[in-house]
Amino acid sequence: MHSRMLGTAFLFIVLLLSTSSLSQAAGFIAGHSTANGFAAIPEPFLARVREQLHIYYNHTSHGSQLVTGLNMLAGQGVALPGGLHDAASTDLGDSSWPDITRTYLENNPATNVVMWSWCGQLNWMSEAAVDTYLAAMAALETDYPAVAFVYMTGHLDGSGLDGTLYRNNERIRAYCRENGKVLFDFADIESFDPANSSYPDGSDVCEWCEDWCQSHECPSCGDCAHSHCFNCFRKGQALWGLLARLVGYRGSGGLTAANVLLFM
Repeated sequence: MHSRMLGTAFLFIVLLLSTSSLSQAAGFIAGHSTANGFAAIPEPFLARVREQLHIYYNHTSHGSQLVTGLNMLAGQGVALPGGLHDAASTDLGDSSWPDITRTYLENNPATNVVMWSWCGQLNWMSEAAVDTYLAAMAALETDYPAVAFVYMTGHLDGSGLDGTLYRNNERIRAYCRENGKVLFDFADIESFDPANSSYPDGSDVCEWCEDWCQSHECPSCGDCAHSHCFNCFRKGQALWGLLARLVGYRGSGGLTAANVLLFM
């Protein structure tokens, strides 16, 4: 009983002291392990996401997988983030995406999270073009310091570890690790099943999903763009994990005094 009371007290302290400035959130990469850890996220953090986050998310078909996943989880009783604006109009292949973002932020000042997804552009883009993307994100972060900008990798294309896609995704991952950014690792989620078996040569179809769901119970959906419903489901789990991190969650390893200090 004493241990349970201490755990509750720590959780209360975390929620009380967690900073309201999302720009101060530590860097974090949301990948397949984040999806695996979804069930461990305490409900107070999910509620905090719904209460505090005002999210602008723009994407085309591949990026809709995240929204499909959120809706699948909503069907299981995990209410949607109420502050999500699903723009669904274009993607990072549109060279005007930074201007679109600035216009939206100027017209919607309550927005505190911005996400954009790729279609297939990273499958062929040059390193210089990837660096242009990273520089544009950095410029937005400078101009809007109260907003958390979520970086993203591209979907698998079957080219494996020797392909252009992997090189470009690794360039984005390295930048995010070195500079403490928040990354939604789209490709990593597609590359591992829940048992952590790796499928680096897979495609956006998520071939392993079909095999996995033949021997495990998997939720269904009306349509998961270009892919298997379980891939969308995993994307939704990982997105919840990322959003929970933005409001103070620090994983399922337990709440400690060190965790609390990170938020001050």
